[in-house]
Amino acid sequence: METQTQNTSVQEVPTEKPVVKIALSWAFVGIPLAYGISQTIIKAMALFI
Repeated sequence: METQTQNTSVQEVPTEKPVVKIALSWAFVGIPLAYGISQTIIKAMALFI
């Protein structure tokens, strides 16, 4: 006799990919970061010219 056990307590929840939320979060962090890096490079170039 073959016994099969099924775990019915675990339910698969469909996961959504919040692409817009991730893109806005990266933009929120990335734009000021890019501005700060560009300003640092500009000011550092003044030291070597």
